[in-house]
Amino acid sequence: MILFDGVCNLCNGFVNFVIARDPAGRFQFGPLQSPAARRLLESIDSREPWADSLVFVENGRIWTRSAAALRVARGLAFPWPLAYVFVVVPRPLRDWIYNRFARNRYRWFGKRAVCMMPAPALRARFID
Repeated sequence: MILFDGVCNLCNGFVNFVIARDPAGRFQFGPLQSPAARRLLESIDSREPWADSLVFVENGRIWTRSAAALRVARGLAFPWPLAYVFVVVPRPLRDWIYNRFARNRYRWFGKRAVCMMPAPALRARFID
């Protein structure tokens, strides 16, 4: 399950990127602003605010920021799993870069008035 900022253009672009490279339909999605995402995070006993982070939930474990992005890349069609090699970069450095984008994402990429609505063919891959 990939949880993302549903009004962020960069985040929505990332979701579309993943969908295009996930032919098996392994990943599901949900906007962080949704009640379903909040329930999921609460069920894992997560109390941290995630508004500025990509969140990846896998087997009851939460991955955030750069670790989430790398774990998602690992599950995509070739050649994207090769990006997982960047896990050797110390997480504080990876997250520093990630946080720079996160803080400026609305200014650089814009913001939607409402969360994205998936096409009917993709609706089953999004949580309500």
